[in-house]
Amino acid sequence: MNIAESFVGIAEQFGDRTGIIEAKSGKAVTFAELNSRSDGYCTYFVAQGIVPGDVVILMVTPSIEFICLTLALFKLGAPIVLIDPGMGYKNLLRCIERVEPKVLIGIPKALAFAKIFQKPFHTVKKYFCCGNSFGILGPDICTCVAATDNPTAVHQPGQDDLAAIIFTTGSTGPPKGVRYEHGVFSAQLQFIRDYYGIGPADVDQPAFPLFALFSAALGACSVIPDMDATRPARVDPEKFVASIKRYQVTYSFGSPTIWNVVSRYCLKNRIILKSIRKVLMAGAPVPGDLLQRVTAILPPEAAIFTPYGATESLPVASISGHEILTDTWEESRQGRGTCVGRALPGISLQIMAISDNPVPELHPDMLLKPGEIGEIIVRGDVVTKAYQNNPEETCLAKICEGDTFWHRMGDVGYLDASGRLWFCGRRAHRLETATGPLYTIPCEAIINEHPDVNRSALVGIKGKDDCCLPVILIELHKDTHIDKKQVLTEVKTLSEGSNLTKGIKLFLIHKGFPVDIRHNAKIFREELARWAQKKIFPQQ
Repeated sequence: MNIAESFVGIAEQFGDRTGIIEAKSGKAVTFAELNSRSDGYCTYFVAQGIVPGDVVILMVTPSIEFICLTLALFKLGAPIVLIDPGMGYKNLLRCIERVEPKVLIGIPKALAFAKIFQKPFHTVKKYFCCGNSFGILGPDICTCVAATDNPTAVHQPGQDDLAAIIFTTGSTGPPKGVRYEHGVFSAQLQFIRDYYGIGPADVDQPAFPLFALFSAALGACSVIPDMDATRPARVDPEKFVASIKRYQVTYSFGSPTIWNVVSRYCLKNRIILKSIRKVLMAGAPVPGDLLQRVTAILPPEAAIFTPYGATESLPVASISGHEILTDTWEESRQGRGTCVGRALPGISLQIMAISDNPVPELHPDMLLKPGEIGEIIVRGDVVTKAYQNNPEETCLAKICEGDTFWHRMGDVGYLDASGRLWFCGRRAHRLETATGPLYTIPCEAIINEHPDVNRSALVGIKGKDDCCLPVILIELHKDTHIDKKQVLTEVKTLSEGSNLTKGIKLFLIHKGFPVDIRHNAKIFREELARWAQKKIFPQQ
């Protein structure tokens, strides 16, 4: 099902209700206005020669226009390409060239970027400017395209019709374009509605712009926060909280990084977010102390959830903050990994023996027993089938089993006796040492117990005999004034007290870890490993 069709039904039922609000400008539109404006865009694009199947890069900032354009393209059946602009221009250009777009709709800066770097855009035949460029880059479609009362026929997709291409964060390699068929979006919409209970009674403040589309299709009003979505760690908590209070937001889905900033601000100013009923945090492991802080700023009846998934498959498992704090967090502190909950309805989860090579078929002898750490594989309606124009990565990520397939999450973990999934880190980040494998999340949990450690990162470097040497890098809290040598001494003592980390002998303090641009939480360990290599073996 095309979720634009769900939205049209919502617009017919709740047309006079407010659908989208821009927190920064205060501008708002009803569901009926959103529908008629998207119909206007759809009619305009059809007249300009865009047809179903034409791949469109959408480079527009989070706004009412972004949602209108997204709905219009869904109605038209033109797949949308969404790329985080903060990934750096080299990655950005590589991503654009890979998807071979035919259309670019963007703000003036994006169109100027395309004019400067023409080669990756060589397949683009049509350009549309969303903003005032004084006519240099064409007319501003935001002002020249009018809403219409003539409804557009919504594209009826086939089972494999592409709806969007969304790029991964690139935390373990170059970003990859994930093919989202309409069926995947439809399955995600069902989870948000049925499992998390989001509907017309809710007001959403999504930190991920595309999630406003899901809220609109469910009849929930969306408040687009006054923040740079590509830099969640720099969110202004005063503005984020002000819009929650002003518009009585009931639900918010965002990175743990955002809620880290917001919770500290609220606790400092003794603020309780009385209207909030649900908070979802995803994109990186959520520590117990963050859950405790967020719980403290919400009313007693509010619930926190930490869905687990990836760009290729989201969500596949979920757990409540209450269950983590009462049942699993103490085990996580002892290095047993991060519990991410049970498989969602209709999702299958398995743990198989770790492999860095393609796995053409799944055989029973590959599967591990509860408690054994291996590679996490998933199957279900929210699991995407392939990467765009990238058969090598598709081959590496998918495993056939009869008429269906499994997706390799790229993560390692295990299932406990009750069927809960525990996350232990990325497959690419594990270290194969002379004394056995080391996994990032369990080892780092031991080091993170030090009160002056903000976070830590396990990386591997090459020793003089080319063996893998484990190194723990430490990022201190910004307000710590303790002597760095003393911290290192105390951290080494912590490490020696655990069977997981007692073999690690190398420790370094780093001024600030590089992180992904989407969540500002996933650590770029490859970059840290190169830095550590130079620090410890400068002559190599």
